[in-house]
Amino acid sequence: MKWKDWVHVTKLDPDKQLKAGDIEAIAASGTDALMLSGTLNVTKENLSALLKEVKAYNLPLVMEPAGPEAVLMQGIDYVFVPSVMNTTEVTWIVGKHKAWVQMHKGRIPWGDAIVPEAYIVLNPNSSVGRVTKAVCDLKPDEVAAYTSVADHYFHFPIVYIEYSGTFGDPTVVKAASDAIDKSILYYGGGINSAEKAEQMSKYADTIVVGNAVYDQGPAVLKATVDAVQ
Repeated sequence: MKWKDWVHVTKLDPDKQLKAGDIEAIAASGTDALMLSGTLNVTKENLSALLKEVKAYNLPLVMEPAGPEAVLMQGIDYVFVPSVMNTTEVTWIVGKHKAWVQMHKGRIPWGDAIVPEAYIVLNPNSSVGRVTKAVCDLKPDEVAAYTSVADHYFHFPIVYIEYSGTFGDPTVVKAASDAIDKSILYYGGGINSAEKAEQMSKYADTIVVGNAVYDQGPAVLKATVDAVQ
């Protein structure tokens, strides 16, 4: 599948605002795909508004839902559905997913477009860390163990190391990389320079850049793309 070849993904939050011209600059940066994703205040309305802005640029579009109440599938290439491995609440592993199926009376169009993700959330101060009650103070061997379980036991196509808003520990990401076999390893968190992008791309198959686009503008995005492609 095409998404397995991506090395750089840009994450856009429906709850945040971009300046005029930013979408065009993002699309021209060379990023492989756009991911529509957020944790707080994500609705079908603001997702639809963001989709309308980005769909004209012919980049692959990924929807990563925060919950079953706001999932778009029309006009989307892939739906990446996260399960948080290191949460203390089962609802973030499988409960939200059950609710999604029930909402659609079992008629989910399962297939290549729906891609499960094993999330390992490692920033306790992030919105996703707080909302999912993730246990974030994990040693590298613990992250490696979660990664191995996700890959070898549950057969998740993607394992996503999520530091969300802060730059993570490369030794942790390396441990995850060393433990992985078939899954694609994603890394997201604090990538706001070419140097950081290059560092994490040594271990992760795909890096995700999000906050830097809003904090520093699309120019920094181009630098991170050039560092990994």
